[in-house]
Amino acid sequence: MASTVTTEPSENPAAPPRPGYGQLLRTRGAWTFLLPGFAARQPFAMLTISIVLLVQHTTGSYGAAGAAAAVTGVSMALFAPFSGRLADRHGQRAVLVPGVLVHALSGLVLTALALAHAPLWALFVAAVPTGASVPQVGPMVRARWGVQLQDSPLMSTAAAFESVTDELTFVFGPLLATALCTTVAPAAGLVTEAALTLAGGLLFAARKSTQPQVTGDGHARVRHASALRVPGVRVLAVAFLGIGSVFGGMQVSLAAFSESIGEPGLNGVLYGTFAAGNMFSGIVCGALAWKAAPHRRLLVGYAALALTASALWTSHSAPVLAGLGLLVGMCIAPALITGYTLVEGLVPAGARTEAFTWLTGAVALGQAAAVTVAGQLEDRLWGGAGFLVPMAGTVLALVTLLALRSRLVTRPRNRTVARGVGHRVPVTVD
Repeated sequence: MASTVTTEPSENPAAPPRPGYGQLLRTRGAWTFLLPGFAARQPFAMLTISIVLLVQHTTGSYGAAGAAAAVTGVSMALFAPFSGRLADRHGQRAVLVPGVLVHALSGLVLTALALAHAPLWALFVAAVPTGASVPQVGPMVRARWGVQLQDSPLMSTAAAFESVTDELTFVFGPLLATALCTTVAPAAGLVTEAALTLAGGLLFAARKSTQPQVTGDGHARVRHASALRVPGVRVLAVAFLGIGSVFGGMQVSLAAFSESIGEPGLNGVLYGTFAAGNMFSGIVCGALAWKAAPHRRLLVGYAALALTASALWTSHSAPVLAGLGLLVGMCIAPALITGYTLVEGLVPAGARTEAFTWLTGAVALGQAAAVTVAGQLEDRLWGGAGFLVPMAGTVLALVTLLALRSRLVTRPRNRTVARGVGHRVPVTVD
């Protein structure tokens, strides 16, 4: 009878614990890259708003400020996939260390030129290396999760966790940058961003044990094939362009709105509310056990995003704008999380860092275009016209998603047992 009691749990090893944040954070080695990764990505949320506030202060034009920020964003978007491919081939440390050094130096040069009232073309020249050298810490962290979890059902939870982490930086980053630029000095935000990037990036690069291993000839063909050749990645890039239009359009338009009512410090609060909604919905998404297929969730979530973003331009008071911003933020996280989750099934492991950087770059490119167009609209049309940009960007992206949704369907891979590293099913032993 003793054998009957002891073998029953092993014969019926009820399903593994439902994937959740607690189980995810118990993954072996996770904290060794999570904490430095958070520190290293924090400055990213400060960069665009710091440039906008500094250049607007020195030129008096939101159009010029948006254009300078746009050059930075375009440079990042163009270079990010190249950086991701180099990381897949040569290792994250080899790319990250020189990258943060270049970024810190070029950011300080851009700051000095702006304070010296240099011509706009000179700011553009300095903005190119500033954007091109932005460290791709978020994709690198996601790639490390892929190594640690290896086809575990926790990958979706990890994608949600990373979205929450990203949005946590977008809660504190704009608030910190705005506070520094408005209460300390117009250049304080960009100088602090450069310093934090250097310190956090070097700290993250020092954690070598959890970075994806660089293999030899066995994966040469995978490494040399661009992740953008996967049709689903191209569709996701369009979707992320639309998400970038929300970030960029809101950054400029919220700054212009706060200035118009004589409360420039309110900008950080309004943008922080938007980011808080994103973070809250990201937490919820990661805690749920989804039954719907990822591509279906993406379509539903993106439709909600387009609907709420289309209402932004109608708001004329801070409380209404804060409420709408909160709703828009709550709709962004599900789209981001599902998009990153789909990469796991669409792209081979040896090209995922590059795939993640294509998506990150698409957000930056959409943001760059949005800050340019929104800045021009705010200068030339009525106050709040910049909010038309998020509406246009998300609606166009939604149409593309609906037309090409079949390319997002992932094929199941051969799996024996789907478990994360360090997450074994407990077996009772007497």
